Amino acid sequence: MTGWELAVVCAAGVMAGAINAVVGSGSLITFPTLVAVGVDPVTANVSNTIGLVPGSFTAAYGYRVELQGQRERLVRLGAASAFGALIGGILLLFLDPDVFEVVVVALIALACLLVMVQPRLNAWLAERRGRGHPHGGAALWLGVLASGVYGGYFGAAQGVLLIGLIGIFLDDGLQRVNAAKNVLALLVNAVAAVLFTVVADVDWQAVAGVALGAMAGGFLGARLGRRIPAPALRGVIVCVGIAAIIVLVYG
Repeated sequence: MTGWELAVVCAAGVMAGAINAVVGSGSLITFPTLVAVGVDPVTANVSNTIGLVPGSFTAAYGYRVELQGQRERLVRLGAASAFGALIGGILLLFLDPDVFEVVVVALIALACLLVMVQPRLNAWLAERRGRGHPHGGAALWLGVLASGVYGGYFGAAQGVLLIGLIGIFLDDGLQRVNAAKNVLALLVNAVAAVLFTVVADVDWQAVAGVALGAMAGGFLGARLGRRIPAPALRGVIVCVGIAAIIVLVYG
């Protein structure tokens, strides 16, 4: 990889880190960039996942205020994310990449719908169940597990999926939901990264370029995202989700 190519990868990492902090789907920038500079698609996917871990950390740290009081719920849901990421990483190494294509698009579309109708759906669910489960119950745990499988397998738009799931099952503000999403995405990327480091081919130049950019982007994205009003943030999430569907279908 030439110096110019590395600079392009680093710039893509900055944008991806910022987008991941606010919504998710940063892989839709870094993954095609790595392929464009000549990295094999599977190696690019693996290297991209490892490279985004530092950015996920800075994004989660940027939301540390919104994370207060969420420790117990994140321990529960984090176990689901970690287990799912391990399964997804193994699937990436052994399955045809086209296996999940249709399912992934459907999941992102569903997540966008959930984000749009979340306020009204939350109110309706609150009336039906009387009192919400503080950690979302078994349904949310299984949903986060499935999202972890997807995140370990590919990861683009896993943030949209997580926000849609957590926002529906937990009675909490969207910024706190986004903070929880950042921690769970960090766990998914970290677990998958450890697996890939041990058993997969990794382009460490690509990892370095993505990581350097994503660290800065994650910090900047968190500072920006925390200032976005909930309705506007909801709109950003839906727009990114729609863009992810377009890229996956027509890219």
